[in-house]
Amino acid sequence: MKKIRFIHTADLHLDSPFKGLQYLPKSIFKRIQESTFSAFTKIVDSAISMNVDFVLICGDLYDGEDRSIKAQARLRRQMERLQTAGIEAFVLYGNHDHLGGNWTTIEMPPNVHLFSSEVEMKSYISKDGVKVHIYGFSYPERHVKEKRINDYKKIDGADLHIGMLHGHCEGSSTAHQPYAPFSISDLIEKKLDYWALGHIHKQQVLHTEHNPYIVYPGNIQGRHKKESGKKGCLAVELSEHETTFKQIETADIIWENLTLDATSIKTFSDLYGLCKKEIENLRLPTQGMLLQIDIENIDGLEKDALNKIRNGELLEVLQDGEEYEESFVWTYRIDYLDNHLVTEVESAFKQELEVTIAELNRVEVFDEATTDLFGHILSSRYLDTLSEEEKKELINEAEQMVYELLQSNT
Repeated sequence: MKKIRFIHTADLHLDSPFKGLQYLPKSIFKRIQESTFSAFTKIVDSAISMNVDFVLICGDLYDGEDRSIKAQARLRRQMERLQTAGIEAFVLYGNHDHLGGNWTTIEMPPNVHLFSSEVEMKSYISKDGVKVHIYGFSYPERHVKEKRINDYKKIDGADLHIGMLHGHCEGSSTAHQPYAPFSISDLIEKKLDYWALGHIHKQQVLHTEHNPYIVYPGNIQGRHKKESGKKGCLAVELSEHETTFKQIETADIIWENLTLDATSIKTFSDLYGLCKKEIENLRLPTQGMLLQIDIENIDGLEKDALNKIRNGELLEVLQDGEEYEESFVWTYRIDYLDNHLVTEVESAFKQELEVTIAELNRVEVFDEATTDLFGHILSSRYLDTLSEEEKKELINEAEQMVYELLQSNT
């Protein structure tokens, strides 16, 4: 039976900044700075230890079109390790690191095969003589809206055929931009044996019945709270009749959210004890964690305990000492719902605020209110379009801030 083994990864976003964090200890900040590089190193470690035939990287290797020298140098170092082990790498660029950007290039070693802006086929022959045709293209510019899947053509003469595509599955619910759209039926019609996708930062298996498997591996390291949970790449075994894969965890730092019920809690000591207990339950053996805690039903808390949540003392004591832990759990935010805040607001103002919030929940009103920010010639370069979920979250946070400000002034 003719079979190959390979690593399927995407969305490395090397040297990417983390969002939503501030005032970090140096040790944790350094871990965060290195996290995308650490994650990719784990991928290369796995490829070498498993003696795979090749590695597929399906777009967004870099976080921006400028491709920092540091990120390119680190990538080259890992590609050289693959070359020493006799492993090829097939690479295409996505919407973040498209070919139209401006950067100083560091050349990759000869085992790295880069796809151009046109759909093309690259041929590979394994040590066992299995011939593989690999198809793909790199984004010529950031916004690729047309269906480039129409340009993929299967070329006979190989034992196995693999498609690489950085794009969006039509009809799927996602906050990512709908670049290079395709449907599942579009991919099936191409009669390839495996579709290696990129662009969506969560592992998704779109099709498994017979061949082809159609899979997003997700990104290799979460960079903000929306990218929570396990992250990694896929180790794939592919033959003419069977496909199997397993996830390899790569993230050095995990984002998580913890919801606590404070119904039976009265004192600050009890609240602190509950938080510490749950934090220890979440702590991982070798990975760091960035944690948001949501506390519900705090109406029964004593005033002293409430004040220590509001003024940041609870957050501070939960953070204390974590910078010295290899498997740190850094609580970066504590949210809570205090129904008393709502009831103490004067009725007339509350009604007016509710009308304003309702207005903001209309898409056109929100977009108008934020047009100066997202339309600014400088800031727009660094801002992604907000999803509907992100817009609602911002509105909810603004509403909570208004209530808290009112409470602090009463």
